[in-house]
Amino acid sequence: MPDKSKKNRKIIGLLLFLAAVFVVGLAVWGPEALARYRDRGVLNQIQSRETEKGSEGYRYSLSGNEKVYILSKCLDSQVQPESDQNALARVKAEGQNLTGTYAFVANKQDASGQGASEADGIELCNQGIRELKERGILPEDVRELQKDSCQAVLYSAIDVPEPRNSVLVWKVDAAVQTGGKEHCLLDVCVDADTGKIYEFYARTGLSSWQDVDADKIAAAWAEYMGLEEPREYDNTNPLSENTPYFKKYSFAGMGDDITIVTVGFYEGINELYLKISR
Repeated sequence: MPDKSKKNRKIIGLLLFLAAVFVVGLAVWGPEALARYRDRGVLNQIQSRETEKGSEGYRYSLSGNEKVYILSKCLDSQVQPESDQNALARVKAEGQNLTGTYAFVANKQDASGQGASEADGIELCNQGIRELKERGILPEDVRELQKDSCQAVLYSAIDVPEPRNSVLVWKVDAAVQTGGKEHCLLDVCVDADTGKIYEFYARTGLSSWQDVDADKIAAAWAEYMGLEEPREYDNTNPLSENTPYFKKYSFAGMGDDITIVTVGFYEGINELYLKISR
């Protein structure tokens, strides 16, 4: 019996020794062997993985007032066809602040970094047209745009000293519409993120300025854009527009500056327009 017990202890000791050797070997060579095994499944092979469409990094959020103000200043930065005398009179009469640097540049990518689709811009514009008609800003007779007879270009409106202050917009030129210009938008500026229309020029069935309720249009547009109620702008130069039929309103901009919005009408061609200051 003692010999048998001694033999059992030797067997147990041997098994424990072998187990210890196995554990040590696994600890030393196991990770390297596992890595080689994983590498065989990855190296020299094409791997694909789906990512969310439209994903993007952090983007600085602007209020409605800030967006309208920045876009108005960027549009102001473009050279407008007017005489030096008229430009000087307009600046002095309206007290425009020309300090700061603003850029309005063409952009080939949307907010998510994807290629910009002209069809998407036109569809966004048509969504805006439907909403403007529902709110009574546009007459019901204004037609939606046709994709084969419009040009849509994506722009970035940028406050250059503070580039995080930027607005992505589609500028749609529909001056040549199939079926003529009657009852359609000719020039539109629409937010590429929200589809909100900042400004427009539209041929309508309205026959005179008396048919236009400018106060109602300005108030409805302000609510649509998420702005406060418009205030009538009194310091207006009568030469600032190419028509005598217009009314200007002011909204808070950035800092102490303001944004001026104009509702106007060209009689003869029956063109209604709403534009942000420039």
